[in-house]
Amino acid sequence: MSFEEYAALARQLAEQRRAGEQHAATESARRRDLHAAVDYLQQRLTAQGHRLDQLGRSIRVDQPPAGSAPGGPAEAAGWPGPPSGSGSASGSGSASGFGTGPSTAPGTGDGGSDGAAGVPGRAGVGAYPELPAGEARLALPTAVSPAGVGVPAQRAAAVDPAVELELARRMADEADRHGQQAELLAQRPALLPTWSPLARAVAVYASSGAAAGVLVLALVLASGVGMVDGFTLGAWICAGLPAVAFFGGYLVLGRWGRPAMVTGTPPRYLPLGFLICFLLVPMAYCAYLLLVRGLR
Repeated sequence: MSFEEYAALARQLAEQRRAGEQHAATESARRRDLHAAVDYLQQRLTAQGHRLDQLGRSIRVDQPPAGSAPGGPAEAAGWPGPPSGSGSASGSGSASGFGTGPSTAPGTGDGGSDGAAGVPGRAGVGAYPELPAGEARLALPTAVSPAGVGVPAQRAAAVDPAVELELARRMADEADRHGQQAELLAQRPALLPTWSPLARAVAVYASSGAAAGVLVLALVLASGVGMVDGFTLGAWICAGLPAVAFFGGYLVLGRWGRPAMVTGTPPRYLPLGFLICFLLVPMAYCAYLLLVRGLR
């Protein structure tokens, strides 16, 4: 070897070494970035889990028991484990159900050693030998050579961690969006959720007063047949039924007019409810009297 050839070889080795060092540095930086992204995503998912737990407790959703969760011990016990002879099955044709003898080659018809397994592209003839019932689900598909030797199929392509992290980040963004929507829905009451608190209170107290007005009509009819005297009728119209309507509306607002997630106590507009109930019931009685006089 001449000196020029030795120098060229040394330069080539130095360039390969520098390229290897640069590749190693690039790969190390990529791994650091991936680890940082994984740590950030893990912290984000942990925070999402805590927030969802708080949201579930706020809307009084019972958490499922640990044993009934997907992937729990009860469910994992039902999945079949790997076969005991998987290590030898990949290297032996008889262990995995692939035989090369006359008795295991399907489609030959005459007991020959080749047959259908030796002609994978032939139309109307099976290219793969039949597997036993217990191993058909676990054995890997193989491409059989003309010589009858089983060759493992091509493995799946390697998964890119950066792509998987990007998909996980997008799913986390989607989970944040759905969580915000759930919080907005939890801040609305079950009763008339799109109405304002004032309009909801007016509707509830007015409905309670209207129900009390129906009871006023029943009391008036009872008074007409002598079942209720005039003093009792006046007491119920002026005080009893308005009070019942007011407390009924107050309880309805407290039970169905309160959002699942709310800071503080939502207003129930007590003076307004008191005024509506104590005016609407006597007005219903007066309207009944005017209706009776008009019909006469």
